[in-house]
Amino acid sequence: MEFTANSRFTTNYDWFNFVVGDSELILCYTSALECLGLFMGYFNNDRIEVYAREHGTNNSIVYRILPDFNDIDVVRRGSLLCTSPSQTFNDIFSKYGTPDEATIDEQSLIEGLSKYYFTNGESFDGLNITQENAMHFERLKTWAVEYYDED
Repeated sequence: MEFTANSRFTTNYDWFNFVVGDSELILCYTSALECLGLFMGYFNNDRIEVYAREHGTNNSIVYRILPDFNDIDVVRRGSLLCTSPSQTFNDIFSKYGTPDEATIDEQSLIEGLSKYYFTNGESFDGLNITQENAMHFERLKTWAVEYYDED
């Protein structure tokens, strides 16, 4: 088993590139938010979340195994594959009300929604939130809009 600490790199993006660049692994959840520039990330982060078809040997990676990627909306950022903004938010929202709810990183979710809103002309247009996730999106979008409000 190998482990690659992010402390060796200037940015988490550089770390992602080193560990999963030019592979068929797809960054997802908080790692995708970071790759998309929607979340600044954490200093001393020690895990990269990916969708994969099989488990690998790198202890830096949390492998989320899928039989195929047919239903995953993917974008490329340089040598990295990551879930699209809509896919990423829907994936996170879909954890609410499940045993995985405890793994939701609400800091990255709210910051990601906020950054999306402000970099898209103060609009959530362009996000395709599924009907199953609309309630969670509606509950959090006002909080996201006010995230950077100093009042």
